[in-house]
Amino acid sequence: MNYDRYYTYDMVNGPGLRVTLFVTGCVHACPGCHNESLWDRKAGKPFTAEVQEELLQACADHDGLSLSGGDPLHPANRDAILALCQAFKARYPEKNIWLWTGYTLREVEQLQNLKYIDTLIDGRYEAANTSRLPWRGSSNQHLISPIQS
Repeated sequence: MNYDRYYTYDMVNGPGLRVTLFVTGCVHACPGCHNESLWDRKAGKPFTAEVQEELLQACADHDGLSLSGGDPLHPANRDAILALCQAFKARYPEKNIWLWTGYTLREVEQLQNLKYIDTLIDGRYEAANTSRLPWRGSSNQHLISPIQS
């Protein structure tokens, strides 16, 4: 998996003070996407064990971890995201993970990754259906918490 950047003090991508990781790779190619530069899964930098540890350490005094992109559930990202989520929950069981994906819950409900996600924002971005709802770019997207597949 590759990533573009991460923020260690983010108050936009979920509730409270968060660490937010932006991964690369997205198959949806939604017209009007705000992160079109993250579609190529080979863009960015390798997500190494060292980067994961930096992220986890940064979460110590924060409310949770947010995963965005690109798409964290792109097939090339799923294993690394699963490992990151497992490590996060092992270290911080009381904290939450939010994840944004262009897939619908129905399309990914079989993934083991969802066992570790507290809040899922699902669905492709639709520029014609912009939304004022918190944490969603378009009105077709769902904020699902807790996840029940």
